[in-house]
Formats: sequence, C-alpha cells, structure tokens
Amino acid sequence: MSVLPAATSHILCREFHQKHHSTQFWSNGCGLILPKNSGFLVDLKNRDWKKISRRDLRAEAFWTNLSGPTTVEMEPINDSDHLDQILAHATEISQPILIDWMASWCRKCIYLKPKLEKLGAEYDNMVKFYCVDVNKVPQALVKRGNIQKMPTIQLWKDGEMKEEVIGGHKAWLVIDEVREMINKYVESKDETEVCRRRRKQYFGLLETNTS
Repeated sequence: MSVLPAATSHILCREFHQKHHSTQFWSNGCGLILPKNSGFLVDLKNRDWKKISRRDLRAEAFWTNLSGPTTVEMEPINDSDHLDQILAHATEISQPILIDWMASWCRKCIYLKPKLEKLGAEYDNMVKFYCVDVNKVPQALVKRGNIQKMPTIQLWKDGEMKEEVIGGHKAWLVIDEVREMINKYVESKDETEVCRRRRKQYFGLLETNTS
C-alpha cells in the first residue's frame, strides 16, 4: 500500500478498504488509522482512541500533505561559545532547543540517540535538537548544563535551561517524557503540524506491519 498526498487520498481510501476489508481499526482523530491487532497503539496527543468502522475510513483519508523528514540528525555543540551562539539565535526567533547530553561509552545514550532524532522530525522547524558528547568537549560546557547523569535531555528557552529528563529508564518512556516536556514550550498553533508528522511516521510502521 502506498501513502499518497491528499489530492489522491480517495485512491488510498479505496486501496485501504480492499486490503483491510475485515479488520477493526482504531483512530485518535489525527487522521491516523491503525489495525486493532497491529501492536501500534500509540499515544499521539491525548490518548483518546476510538474504534472506527470501514465507512469512516473515507473521512480519515482526507489528510494534508505528508511531506517532511522522518528523522533529523542532532547537531553537536562544541563548546560554551558555540552554545551561546545557538541560544542567542534561538532567543531571536523565539524557539526552544533540546540538548541531549550523552557519552560515546554510554550504551543507553547510544540506543536513545536515534529515537530522539526521530522525535526531532516531529518538531522540525519548531524545536532544534542538539547533542553534546561530554568526553569530547571542554568541561566548562558540561558545567553549564550541570550534568550529573547521562543521558540527560534538557530543554532550553530564552537563554535558560527550563526542564530536563534523566534517561536512565526504558527508551520509550524517556521519549514520552521528552515529548511531554517539549509540548509545554511549543506554541499551540504548531500542534497540527506535530500531529501531521507523527501520522506520517506511524503510517510507515502500519504499512510495514500489515504488508
């Protein structure tokens, strides 16, 4: 099954109907539809899922263009001067930034990094994601973040560190906590854009799971 833009969404709706004629689906109102038995019951916004019938698929098919990245590589921060430049620019455009403080020897850090880069795609052009390898930068930079454990994921806005998540537990729980942290500082007008990007990512999972 191909994921098509809105202009040809009626084709997708027909394709989906033919392929999944007898399958029960769940929806969360973001235009995302998932088989009940797919294993991808994902909390995208308000955990408000509902079962939908095949006749509802036509309405669900009319979503907006799904263009955009599925992963965004985090840019490394090299020293305190570099951080100052990043913070100044972020303040100028009124945009929060996220910093992943990690180390190359930390297995949890390495495992979490690609998951954060996928999360970064959801907030592309809304929140800029950065990373710091604490063993490859001056310790003055590490002290700026007051880093005690790794991975530590911090959200900075208006030149200040606002909140942080210590990532010592399961990766999916860390990502959920980071997402909740980000959503406190992302303008509400951007929620539709975030929803659209999540829908694109998880439709890729749906297509793989049902093919």
